[in-house]
Amino acid sequence: MRKKTLSTFALASVLTLTMAGCVAEEGGTGGDEEAEAGDSESAGISSVDEIVIALVPSNDIDNIVESAEPLAEALSDALDGFPVRAEETQDYLGAITAMQTGDAQVVMSGPVGMIQAEEQADAVPITQSIRYGSDVYVTQWFTNDPDTYCMDEPVDVPDEDGNTMLFCNGTDEAEPGAVGEEALELIEEGTTVSYVDQGSASGYYYPATQLNDLLGFAPGEGDIDEQFAGSHDNSVLNVYNDNATIGTSFDDARQNVVAENPDVGEEVVVFAWAGPIPNDGIVVSSEFSEEEQQVLTDAWLAVAEDEDGLAALDEVYEIEGMVEADQEALDGARQVYNDFGDE
Repeated sequence: MRKKTLSTFALASVLTLTMAGCVAEEGGTGGDEEAEAGDSESAGISSVDEIVIALVPSNDIDNIVESAEPLAEALSDALDGFPVRAEETQDYLGAITAMQTGDAQVVMSGPVGMIQAEEQADAVPITQSIRYGSDVYVTQWFTNDPDTYCMDEPVDVPDEDGNTMLFCNGTDEAEPGAVGEEALELIEEGTTVSYVDQGSASGYYYPATQLNDLLGFAPGEGDIDEQFAGSHDNSVLNVYNDNATIGTSFDDARQNVVAENPDVGEEVVVFAWAGPIPNDGIVVSSEFSEEEQQVLTDAWLAVAEDEDGLAALDEVYEIEGMVEADQEALDGARQVYNDFGDE
């Protein structure tokens, strides 16, 4: 099983549900700035005069619009020069709002955000990302108390730089899915758990659902002390700094903080998983016809097949490839999203 950093969307999957966002005024422009709606005939797009991609900043990209300019250009090229530009939003809610108002036609989002965009903005999922050869990932549960939560001796699976990364309960070699649930059943009422964000798929929705299923600890009901770190990196650091005994993130967010905390893989041990979770993907506005949606799907797949386009995808969200959206896999995310908190 891979043990590498995922993007901010897995990286990401963080939705800040309590914050309103808006599309930033400054933005990159892809394609010919002077292209007009007349170009749409060759591109196969006629519902809009330009395409705006709404993006959410990742932890490590200060100016995501500048970084995304090559991506906008790559999509424009795949659409025969149709005007495309990228604009930054404060959070995923802002991106969804931009789609609702017609200020954005494309949103790149985690699985929960994709489902929320479906429900709130009538968006249509068209592609999913590939990382490390897979279109799914997992929540990782980690702890600074392996004596309690490791049912076996932790195993060291060093990262690419040789840093120690400890895993137990089979999380070092399992296929993506629910692992270590016997250990999760040891979590007691009142335990402090560091979650990522109230809208994060891997950082909250999936692990909180798992605890509810196993122990009846309904999210937000006070059975455990839920703390929200605000990012996957911070959730790891909360456990590393003893602010919480247990935490969640995508697999393997420890690598995001190992440079400044070389012993994080020894002090923070992965002991369970939730999932599998479909990777982040792209949703488009329903103002596009079905034919135009297919044109956009084909264009994004072409971007991922192009060397420069793939480099642009990697630069923005560490995407290594794309496939058409797997509706069956997304059904699992829909169920988690719609049933969240039900006992």
